Amino acid sequence: MGRTPGKGWTGSLRVLLAVLSGGACAVLLLTACRQTGAGGTGAPRVEFVRDDAQGRLEVRIGGRPAFRYVYGEDWDLPHFYPIYSPSGRSMTVQKTEPYPHHRSFWFADTLELAGHRQASFYNAFYTGAGGPKDPHAPFRDRIRHDRFLSWAPGRGEGRLRWRLIWEMDHGRTPVLEEERQMRVVALEGGEYFLDIRFTVTAAYGPVTFRSDAVHYAWPYVRMNDRFNTNGMGRLVNSEGGVGQAGTHDKPARWVDFSRTGVPDPEGLALFSHPSNPHPHTWLTRDYGTFGPRREAARSGRPFTLAAGDSLGTRVGLLIHRGDVQSGRVAERYRAWSEGRL
Repeated sequence: MGRTPGKGWTGSLRVLLAVLSGGACAVLLLTACRQTGAGGTGAPRVEFVRDDAQGRLEVRIGGRPAFRYVYGEDWDLPHFYPIYSPSGRSMTVQKTEPYPHHRSFWFADTLELAGHRQASFYNAFYTGAGGPKDPHAPFRDRIRHDRFLSWAPGRGEGRLRWRLIWEMDHGRTPVLEEERQMRVVALEGGEYFLDIRFTVTAAYGPVTFRSDAVHYAWPYVRMNDRFNTNGMGRLVNSEGGVGQAGTHDKPARWVDFSRTGVPDPEGLALFSHPSNPHPHTWLTRDYGTFGPRREAARSGRPFTLAAGDSLGTRVGLLIHRGDVQSGRVAERYRAWSEGRL
């Protein structure tokens, strides 16, 4: 797996592969020593540290952990956790009560493959062994990480691409193929930005989306109590709406949760790219869950993706210092929209 660095790279790429005894799992560290171009030689390195034994890939910026992609067999679906703030605080929650199926930063939906039963991958956690009261792996329905397709760590920016399979009946019935592409941009002062494309393909036959009108988002984020409004968080959107009352089911370009009222405020903003159909509304909750929805014609009502067709969304995740204003959230959304971020 992987690809050879192309034009614009100098130095070398060190690859350390340690195969663990008795299995195919491995720990793979990829470090780009030097890269010219947009990042510049003074920009912090973006590194990917992969551990198949634990089922996780850690992204480091300037030698510090920024976030992890979690894809182990013990989970109902791959997700990103933890997501660290510029000062190193965990911003999201991986599993919580009363919603233990929430997964920090994740992507899921409720689907029906033609000729098969409906499957809620959003609620896949409850299909685990042990039943709904004590679910654990293996899961009857799950989203499975299939493989990494390519990566390119580097100075100032890193890129990653990987493939997933949405499957039912303990892997016997594949429902969808998914590809994710992620660009990680190192900003100043420990801030960073993720540019992510989620694309699902009806590779196994027509698929009907049966998302309800209340719970779904594309994708979701769940903030922890330090950053949500149960703590010192403040929820605002691009249109000036504040709190759940002013942002839920309202059209917006972005939504931000920032921890305010402290000497060093920090926040997380989720952007919906202009290439997504607009206007669309958002799911927001004061307790910390939020995410963009699809356009009205495909929001909370059934629609079918024909065999072989694909459907995608592109979002940005800005991890910033300051609140929504001092963190320049609106300015950075414009920069991303115009291809400058």
